[in-house]
Amino acid sequence: MSAFRTLDDAGSLAGRRVLVRVDLNVPMDAGRVTDATRIERIVPTIRAIAEKGGRVVLLAHFGRPKGQRDPKDSLLPVVGPLSKALGCQVAFAEDCIGAPAKAAIAALKDGDVLLLENTRYHSGEEKNDPDFAKALAENGDLYVNDAFSAAHRAHASTEGIARLLPAYAGRGMQAELDALTKGLEAPKHPVIALVGGAKVSTKIDLLQNLVAKVDMLVIGGGMANTFLHAQGKDVGKSLCEKDLVATALRIVEAAKAANCRIILPTDAVTAREFKANPATETVGVGSVRGDAMILDAGPDSVALVNAAIDEAATLVWNGPLGAFELTPFDAATVAAARHAAERTKSGKLVSVAGGGDTVAALNHAGVADDFTYVSTAGGAFLEWLEGKELPGVEALRAKG
Repeated sequence: MSAFRTLDDAGSLAGRRVLVRVDLNVPMDAGRVTDATRIERIVPTIRAIAEKGGRVVLLAHFGRPKGQRDPKDSLLPVVGPLSKALGCQVAFAEDCIGAPAKAAIAALKDGDVLLLENTRYHSGEEKNDPDFAKALAENGDLYVNDAFSAAHRAHASTEGIARLLPAYAGRGMQAELDALTKGLEAPKHPVIALVGGAKVSTKIDLLQNLVAKVDMLVIGGGMANTFLHAQGKDVGKSLCEKDLVATALRIVEAAKAANCRIILPTDAVTAREFKANPATETVGVGSVRGDAMILDAGPDSVALVNAAIDEAATLVWNGPLGAFELTPFDAATVAAARHAAERTKSGKLVSVAGGGDTVAALNHAGVADDFTYVSTAGGAFLEWLEGKELPGVEALRAKG
């Protein structure tokens, strides 16, 4: 992506101290990493620098210690899994600034890798304090950001330091930015966005931005109930934000003005209990019983969604179509995800997805690896969909 400086623009790295911001905020249980996905995603960037003789100095946060040194938020337990993923021993420093960091960095040889302790042990990190950013920058000759998932935060290690050193996107960040450009910034049309989830209130900015950019917008999950209610349909005991009717209608009007087709469920799988495998009934959305809840889109709705995906050249997906964690209310999400995956594998669709529930849903459907790109960045991906500038990304933008 030419608008952003990448590792390819960094020149010779031999003997240079390369500060690399990574996301190692991995799930842990009793001091053990339970999911190494984020560790695996930073390996290409670390190897690319090390193979060129750079001295890799990793910056990362863990948990929310709020400027206090809390042992449960130490990055030390990550050293073993990271060393295993890289196939080399990763050194560790007990602080990210000051004497411990300087001594550990001074001991590095070309191609070595060092992990510094949690940046959030210092209150200056989340405050983006200029003095703390300067203290971090003193430990490197250049800066690489490979943590898109933290790019929506203007922190010292994501934004402040990038203003003080030559700054570049790592391989993971580069892949994310390329995918997002293909998804919404410069996509191939027609573009379809599929947005699900529980509440309209959490995705108002997202929906308002999307209707101005996409050709078709599928609204699913609990948030679809608010739109159905706004159309005068009885949604029974379903999750529904009735106070947001006016907002839903404004979004519908904005879509009409932008020539964006909104696709809502036409039938629904309902139940009287919110649990796995209850008695269910599939009905038209105008025939939901007063004591029932809509928990998934029905087969007619899935057919509509899949037909719309067939029309599209680009798909952006955020959120499930139903309560996919509970069977059988995963059926619509799984069916649409597998259909999109088949279109992608056949070269007919560019598919970009992201958000915690979305990643879980695509993994559940067994198709996460078949999409063009699946972002593990929750908040940053959502803010990008909302059309907001991400400080950690903007700091990498090429000047002039």
